[in-house]
Amino acid sequence: MSAYDALLLVSFGGPEGPEDVLPFLRNVTAGRNIPDSRLEQVAEHYYLFGGVSPISQQCRDLIAAIEKDFEAGGLDLPVYWGNRNWQPYLTDTVATMAADGVTRALALATSAYSSYSGCRQYLEDIARARAQVGPAAPRIDKIPPYFSHPGFAESFTAAAGAALESLPAGVRNEVDLVFAAHSIPSGMAERSGPAGGAYPAQLAEVAGQVAARLGATRPWRLAYTSRSGPPAQPWLIPDINDCLAELAQAGSRAMVVIPIGFVSDHMEVRFDLDVEAAQTAQRLGLPFARAATPGTSPPFVAMITDLVRQWQADPPGTPASVRAFCGANCCAPAPARPRTAG
Repeated sequence: MSAYDALLLVSFGGPEGPEDVLPFLRNVTAGRNIPDSRLEQVAEHYYLFGGVSPISQQCRDLIAAIEKDFEAGGLDLPVYWGNRNWQPYLTDTVATMAADGVTRALALATSAYSSYSGCRQYLEDIARARAQVGPAAPRIDKIPPYFSHPGFAESFTAAAGAALESLPAGVRNEVDLVFAAHSIPSGMAERSGPAGGAYPAQLAEVAGQVAARLGATRPWRLAYTSRSGPPAQPWLIPDINDCLAELAQAGSRAMVVIPIGFVSDHMEVRFDLDVEAAQTAQRLGLPFARAATPGTSPPFVAMITDLVRQWQADPPGTPASVRAFCGANCCAPAPARPRTAG
C-alpha cells in the first residue's frame, strides 16, 4: 500500500493579467500597511511583461512534466497545485483534494532552501488551509528543502554550460560566474535552518557544486536580488548590480549569472536579472548571459520523482526514516524591529 495518494505542488502564485497585478501585490503584502502608491511602483515590473508573471504557466508546465515522468516510471499519483498568494489558492486546492477522497498527500514547494519565507511559511500555509477545510482535509507532509539533491545542481550545471556557450568564444575561458538568489532580511537568514545561517550556507554549497562541475578556474560570487522593506532593515548583500560593477572594476571580461535561488522564472528573475542586471552589464560594456532556471529540465523533474519515491518507501514517523525534519524553532521569521516614537 502506498504511503501517499497525491502530490501537492505548493507555490507562491502570480498575476496572469494586468487586472490581477495590484490585487496580487495586496495579497503578498497583506498586514504590512504598504500603500498602493508603493505597490504601483512594483506593479510596473509586471506591466513591462503584460501584467503576467511567468510562474503560473511554469507551474502548469512542471505539473505536466511530473505527470509524464510519473507515468513513465509507473508511479500512480495525481498531482494538485495550490498557491499562497493567487489562484488556485491553496485552501481551495486542499478542499478539492478532500472532495476527491485524498487522505494523505506529499507536498513539494517551489522553493529549495531553508528560510522562513521559503520553507516554514509554506508549512504554515498548509496548516492554515487544512484547518479551513476542516476534518475532511488530508494529512499533508511537506518535503524538506531539497537543495542538496544531486539533480538540483545538475540542472543548473547544464543550464550554466549552455549560457557559457552563448558568449563570444574569445571570453569563455575568462568568464566570472555570479550565482544569484532572492535576498532576505539578515535576521531571517540568521534564523534559517535548525541552527541558523542555513540559507546563505546552502546557496554557497550549491554554487560550489555547480562551479566545480563546470570546471571553473576563477572565483565565483554569490549575489542577491529583489531587496525590499525599509532601508534601515539590513538584508543579505551584495546586490547583483553592485556585484557586477565590482567585477568590472576588477577587470572582468564577461559574466554568466546563474539564478540558483529560483526553481523557475519568477518575476525576480525576468526583471531583476533579464532587465536590470543585463542593463548593468551593458552599461559596463561586458558580455552577459543568464542561465535558465530548472523549470521542467529532465534532471529537475527526475529529482522530484526520486524524492517522491523515497518518501513513498519511507514515510515520516517510521523507524526506518533517516531524514531530518524541521524543528520547533527552525526557520523562524526575522525578529520584529522595535518601534520608535516620533
